[in-house]
Amino acid sequence: MIQQLKQMGIIPSAIHCNLSQEEWKEQELNRKEGRLSDNGTVIVNTGIYTGRSPKDRFIVKTEENKDLVDWGEINQPLSEKSFDLLEEAVKKEMNQKELFIFDGFAGADKRYQLPLRVITLKSWQGHFSHNMFLRPEKEELEDFKPDFTILNAHSTDIENWKELGLNSKVFIILNLKKKMAIIGGTEYGGEIKKSIFSALNFYLPLEGVMPMHCSANIGLNNDSALFFGLSGTGKTTLSTDPERRLIGDDEHGWSNEGIFNFEGGCYAKTINLDPLKEPDIFNAIKPGALLENVITDSNGTVDYSNGSITENTRVSYPIDYIKNIEPSEQGGHPSNVIFLTCDAFGVLPPVSKLTPEMAMYHFLSGYTAKVAGTERGITEPVATFSTCFGAPFMPQYPTVYAELLGQKLKKHNAQAWLVNTGWSGGGYGIGERIDLPVTRQMLTSILNGKLDNSTFTPDSNFKVLIPENVPGVDPNILNPRNTWNDKKSYDLKAKELVNLFKKNFVKYESFGDFSKAGPD
Repeated sequence: MIQQLKQMGIIPSAIHCNLSQEEWKEQELNRKEGRLSDNGTVIVNTGIYTGRSPKDRFIVKTEENKDLVDWGEINQPLSEKSFDLLEEAVKKEMNQKELFIFDGFAGADKRYQLPLRVITLKSWQGHFSHNMFLRPEKEELEDFKPDFTILNAHSTDIENWKELGLNSKVFIILNLKKKMAIIGGTEYGGEIKKSIFSALNFYLPLEGVMPMHCSANIGLNNDSALFFGLSGTGKTTLSTDPERRLIGDDEHGWSNEGIFNFEGGCYAKTINLDPLKEPDIFNAIKPGALLENVITDSNGTVDYSNGSITENTRVSYPIDYIKNIEPSEQGGHPSNVIFLTCDAFGVLPPVSKLTPEMAMYHFLSGYTAKVAGTERGITEPVATFSTCFGAPFMPQYPTVYAELLGQKLKKHNAQAWLVNTGWSGGGYGIGERIDLPVTRQMLTSILNGKLDNSTFTPDSNFKVLIPENVPGVDPNILNPRNTWNDKKSYDLKAKELVNLFKKNFVKYESFGDFSKAGPD
């Protein structure tokens, strides 16, 4: 390993490679990077940055990728010359220091697996990588050769950041040609996870594999399902099902052979964590897990309601800390693909069926709504669109991913659905949030195939196909217009959302005829 580092131009004072959970903990405590909670879980603070820095993420623009990457605000270009200078600065920062190294894999399907190496200055970042990626067997480490390397030197200080083309001293840079990423100026662990995800999202479509920002589970009959949804739509809660095994909670690929998890762990939000509502996450917080930015009392008991450092408190843990998992982290082609949205306008049906064309439209739209408060207490929903339900991590053009989705749905006979976990009977402030047990009942009917037997009617505004009945659900709530006392208000609000969809979709019209399947 020392020799390999020397070849890269890094001469460390000491290295710690591929430690055990106990050894990671020992390093974290000895180096005073972390402290223990009352149950022996290590807690770390991530410094100034408690979330990702999307404005500081760049992709090196090269002859090979200049026409493949969707350049813009999300995928910001950086020159090869600037990258080389920053890479040198990172290596210089690592020289004569203790380094922590994790070797592992991304991708549970060995046919598409990416061997990776993460080199960091912080032991807890090595521990984070150990929790999040697929951990190799001992014999796999004997002749390990990474295909992708992350150099994370958080303390690198770049004075001339402006002339290098950066937006600040913080940088997260993907070099897809060199198959490496460099990180500086931020300690936040999520940058490591999402750098690998972004790399896979570039490489895998070139092999005909669709990378996805979604969770996945598998039933007793080995029927798998995918759950897409932005934050607040209930993706984690709804994909956790006692009757189904979890394949993964966040990042997956869909190949010609089936679906597979990219990761070996979970990175869950812990703000207001409730052991009754999310027992899987709560029970996974034990020695080996790594808590970020949480507050404890004097006894080391975590107060999950305390967001004084950040609302984005997190925990990383190996996936097998959850009881009901699919050990292979793989499944066959999904029978059902579910798009979750939280519609605060109260105009989308609680469940609807999508044709493959509609699925491509809604996948490109990536709609949900957030509720914004004003000082006078007047609240209005705000529509949010994040293409492919994961815009910040998709380097290629969104239509590349949408086309792959359409092809996979048709080829493997997978049924797509739109499930609204938001409001019914009126928008936010007037109507009521659709009850979780009702949403679960609808999902059960989707997953056990009972909804296939229903008769469907197109929604007059959104074209999506509304079922006439769902076993165990009041049929009166299935058509959203019927739930509003004031039908005229419903029609106006529905038109408002239709127009927001159309306005958002203008940018895709030059890529093909996707909008035909959208709202009128």
